[in-house]
Amino acid sequence: MITILATLGAKAQMNNPYVDDKIVHFGFSLGMNFMTYGITDSEEIINGEVYHARVSHLMPGFQVGFITDVRLCRYLNLRFTPGLEFSSRTITYKTESGKEVKSPDFGNTVDVLSIPITVPLYLKFSAQREKNYRPYVIAGGGFSYNVSRDRDKPVLNKPWDYFVSVGVGVDLYLRWFKLCPEIKYQIGFSDLITPVSDRPELAKHNQFYTSSIKRMTTRMLTISFNFE
Repeated sequence: MITILATLGAKAQMNNPYVDDKIVHFGFSLGMNFMTYGITDSEEIINGEVYHARVSHLMPGFQVGFITDVRLCRYLNLRFTPGLEFSSRTITYKTESGKEVKSPDFGNTVDVLSIPITVPLYLKFSAQREKNYRPYVIAGGGFSYNVSRDRDKPVLNKPWDYFVSVGVGVDLYLRWFKLCPEIKYQIGFSDLITPVSDRPELAKHNQFYTSSIKRMTTRMLTISFNFE
């Protein structure tokens, strides 16, 4: 970090002065994500109880992606950034009466693993470059396909999701490349809960895990480092 700050603060040198003039350039991205669900309860009475489902625990996930950047004008770029993400969440169930959720298979929690392939398209709006840094905002959307669907779990994600995303970042001009720390927030629109009617393999005593959820959508915070 000290080396990077020293490089950026060097008044006599402007690193990569013409790198932003390229019509097309490529790169890759590494980062971590924090993915959760927006859950709407069905309020359905199941076995005399109303169940409430909430995400109680999520593990930081990992992601990797590739970058294709097209220069549209001095301050605007079009970016195509397909990637692969890994994330895990724990859904906890409680009854409205306060009774303990009992199931011989899963108890009151269900772990959900997701490995979506994402295909987003963004517009990047950059400020004027100042020496060796240049802040920007980014906005766009796309779709994803989840390649990890475990039918042994009582909660099953649908494979396809559609989302919008906004974020901020900064281009740091190093000697040989740009390092771009970036933070984005993503909102999914698809209802991901697979209904009981599409789960003939799901045991009857485990159906309440799905039946208690009316709608389930994704929310994700991403912190990434782009190398371009």
